[in-house]
Amino acid sequence: MSFVPPGTGWPDDPANAGTPVAADPADVRRLAAGSGDLAELTARQSVCRACPRLVEWREEVARVKRRAFADETYWGRPVPGWGAEQPRILLVGLAPAAHGGNRTGRIFTGDRSGDWLFAALHRCGLATQETSTHAGDGQRLIGTRVLASVRCAPPANKPLPSEKAACFPWMAREMELVAPYARVIVALGGYAWQAMWPALREAGYTLPRSRPPFGHGAEAEVTHGERPVTLVGCYHPSQQNTFTGRVTAQMLDDIFSRARSLAV
Repeated sequence: MSFVPPGTGWPDDPANAGTPVAADPADVRRLAAGSGDLAELTARQSVCRACPRLVEWREEVARVKRRAFADETYWGRPVPGWGAEQPRILLVGLAPAAHGGNRTGRIFTGDRSGDWLFAALHRCGLATQETSTHAGDGQRLIGTRVLASVRCAPPANKPLPSEKAACFPWMAREMELVAPYARVIVALGGYAWQAMWPALREAGYTLPRSRPPFGHGAEAEVTHGERPVTLVGCYHPSQQNTFTGRVTAQMLDDIFSRARSLAV
């Protein structure tokens, strides 16, 4: 088997053998809407099989593996949202990495992007450890939750429009469930910035008439009920950005320090 069966002992696995599995986009909509809390939602996210191309790819990667991880078992399933259940800060990314989250079962864990992200979160007091290497490693986010707009690792890191649409209800429902607590939402990259606006609308937020352009440090205000929530743009800590100097450690620290101050 090229993925970890639910309920077989993987650390922090939110699902079990009885968790309902979404087989198509209609199932995703139904199961997301019917999830009463984050525990139920993340369990259902973690066993989704609604997108055949993504299922085939994530499980093929888990079977073949990268040479550096040849002796490891890969998660090989969708990677659910992770972190505080009542977060004041929400981080939104694009999708798990094939040999990162798809291997470890935790978003932004086990790859270079995660190394940069968690180190910055730790420096800013939002993570208990400076590294996030595998599920069950003791890492914990402080008042912070991270999720991806697409829950499966896509080929070439490029999900199809139909796959983004199929996964959308998971994201929208997660945003709805954390809405009573969230004060700041940080988009990690331009696609996450674009993807979160319709999810915010679906989750009951009131949005400005025109969508502000993405940029590092860009800010916009939305409301949930009468409570203001600040959206913050952040360049993605991808290797392409960090190797070229487009993203520096100080740039990430500035964003997360700003998010922490806004969330108080």
